[in-house]
Amino acid sequence: MSTTILFTIISLSAIGAIAAIILYFVAQKFKVYEDPRIDQVEEILPAANCGGCGYPGCRGFAEAMVKADDLSPFYCPVGGNETMAQAAEILGKAVEAKDPLVAVVRCSGSPNHRPRVNEYDGASSCTISSSLYSGETGCQYGCLGLGDCVDVCDFDAIYMDQETGLPVVIDDNCTACGACVKVCPNDIIELRKKNKKDRKIFVSCVNMDKGGIAKKACEVACIGCKACVKVCAYDAITVENFLAYIDPNKCKLCRKCVEVCPTNAILEINFPPRKVKLETEKATKAEPAKTETK
Repeated sequence: MSTTILFTIISLSAIGAIAAIILYFVAQKFKVYEDPRIDQVEEILPAANCGGCGYPGCRGFAEAMVKADDLSPFYCPVGGNETMAQAAEILGKAVEAKDPLVAVVRCSGSPNHRPRVNEYDGASSCTISSSLYSGETGCQYGCLGLGDCVDVCDFDAIYMDQETGLPVVIDDNCTACGACVKVCPNDIIELRKKNKKDRKIFVSCVNMDKGGIAKKACEVACIGCKACVKVCAYDAITVENFLAYIDPNKCKLCRKCVEVCPTNAILEINFPPRKVKLETEKATKAEPAKTETK
């Protein structure tokens, strides 16, 4: 009996040893070398795994940077230029600083400006709603107001305004990861250059209907009149499909386009109040001085 047990133990031990040797050689044969710099780069990344860089998580982003010869296509929106500079130092490569971005909501269609013509009674999702019909108003392009953008934001940088029914971006929290941009079925959210003092000018409308139809659906819609194009000295504004667009890279924030927009579709954000001249002062300056005659 004892001999049988001993033989069994020896046999199993021998089989285990042989299997271990085989596995070792197989592992050596098929092992994949991993550059240790991948771990170093991943360690300095923010671990947000938001996908804003265009890769599946920070690990995938680190691997791509290590393998690349040029870092110019890469950018971590959460970590920003500081993180990219650290990664470039680890990899011994050059990287150029890029302008920070921030999300903007290109729709001002609150109930005061865009009356509801029907009521949606379905799943509370912009994606589902957009696939079923064109929305509760006469504008089929505007915000659906069901908050998909809020649900996907991992940084508490966007919320729904209960009064206007529109999403509001908290600029200080926004990392420009682009999650809200991707999830919006009507493409009303855009990443734009974050200027000094976070000042920005943009057309808060995406309606591509003709002027009369757009104005009927929403009183602050862009009507494609091109008045803004005529006053822009920097060729920053184009009109296509009856909709104006301001190029953030060309715009010099002069605000002339804002003044001439007949529907107030162009917004100016974080600017100081304009100096308003009283009509009486204008009239006084325009009138010639009167002299008394005896």
